Amino acid sequence: MEEPATKVKFQTSLSLPGCSSSLSLLGTGYREKVFAILGVKVYAAGLYVNPSIISELNKWKGRSAADIQQNLSFFKSMFEAPFEKSLQIVLVRDVDGKTFWDALDDAISPRIRAPTPVDESALSTFRRIFQGRSLNKGTFIFLTWLEPSKMLICVSNELPSGIDAMVESTDVTLALFDVFFGNAPVSPSLKASVANELAEILK
Repeated sequence: MEEPATKVKFQTSLSLPGCSSSLSLLGTGYREKVFAILGVKVYAAGLYVNPSIISELNKWKGRSAADIQQNLSFFKSMFEAPFEKSLQIVLVRDVDGKTFWDALDDAISPRIRAPTPVDESALSTFRRIFQGRSLNKGTFIFLTWLEPSKMLICVSNELPSGIDAMVESTDVTLALFDVFFGNAPVSPSLKASVANELAEILK
């Protein structure tokens, strides 16, 4: 499936390290940053889910895409469902790892009101993956929620065969999910695409 704004192509299904089964693509979008009033597309993103997650979302059957997109309870149900979910980020321009992390951290940290030592440790683990690293155009970043409290991080120039780090903190993993699917998503196009696809599936 091609993300229209960036022309990045996403596989419709993936088998990722640590996941119990193949994950299916649910929607795509892009992240844009504004520099000197010009919008610059930084990356494309796709959300993959274990198809079994649909059984957890059946109570939303018949809802419109607009209803789904605006309903935080829906996305909370998706986050809490005991099935793997993975966000694939594909860079469409070169970026310094520290710059990438700082932008992500600026979105994650305000969503954690009172970080615990567990949260701080998880954020430190997350940070170390990107510090001092050059991320070239075409780099893949996979953020995979195995369960609400556990997330795998893989950074690769191709589909990953291993895991770079594991983050264990429900506050951090929920904050990251909220960055993309909360009230003020960094990629509105991704959230809209996922809502449209789910509305079709749940007709």
